[in-house]
Amino acid sequence: MKFGAIDIGTNAARLLVGEVSTDDNSTFISKVSYSRIPLRLGEEVFENGRISEKKEADFIKSIEAFKLITEIFDVRELRACATSAMREAENGAEIRQAILDQTGVNIEVISGDEEAELIFGTFMLLDFDKSKPFLVIDVGGGSTEVSVFEKGTRVAARSFQVGTLRLLKGKAAANIWEEVKEWLSSHVDLNEVHQIFGTGGNINKTHKMLGAGHMEPINIEKIQGLRDELDALPLNQRINRFQLRPDRADVLVPALDIYLYIMKQLGCNEIIVPKIGLSDGMIYDMYNRAINEQN
Repeated sequence: MKFGAIDIGTNAARLLVGEVSTDDNSTFISKVSYSRIPLRLGEEVFENGRISEKKEADFIKSIEAFKLITEIFDVRELRACATSAMREAENGAEIRQAILDQTGVNIEVISGDEEAELIFGTFMLLDFDKSKPFLVIDVGGGSTEVSVFEKGTRVAARSFQVGTLRLLKGKAAANIWEEVKEWLSSHVDLNEVHQIFGTGGNINKTHKMLGAGHMEPINIEKIQGLRDELDALPLNQRINRFQLRPDRADVLVPALDIYLYIMKQLGCNEIIVPKIGLSDGMIYDMYNRAINEQN
């Protein structure tokens, strides 16, 4: 069974066409097709509180294109979820209605908690010792979700209003770092060793740039070194030297600043990057519901 998942983030909109596969008693999301469009809804929302007519038109075209791709792959179900930028856009509801009218795609605006729940559904497919405490840090364009797990159960979670585009635009609250620090000290036993997992396009890209293998942890010193090297370069040199897309080159440094800040607060020396995200979680959720309906 193939499913289509549209993830409408603050920086980009993504379509994953995937199916759930099993191999040697393990279950995983098999990616059939992946498409990404750098819509950058957050640029306007964080500046003006609204999405412009031009951006709306591009948004509608993107959803139309995504829908056509899912029709080619004959997906069983298509689901579209939007996160931080659409949560905050004053005209978000009317844009959702326009998209529904013109494409037939209903966009769900989900909370940070719902976003985290979908991601973590897929997390449980990963092969690691879930009885030991671990944290998951998901950095997006508009917000950062941190979740704390003990014995495989999420015991604390928080969505912080700090993300790559929000930092880039200078729209994060002045006290946001203190807010993150206080929450971590209140909800994480800093005397206990936690495995740290990172999700999101920027940490995925960092993992690749540092040449790490599948589920191989990356060291905080290497992340800091890459962050400093990128920060020292003008944007065009970052793009050329590291073969980065322009919409990745400018947000990579603020993303790494967020990961590094949290890792340092936790006294953590490495982070594991499983390269799963919201769209994977959506695929797995649709699969589980389809299986339950069959039974």
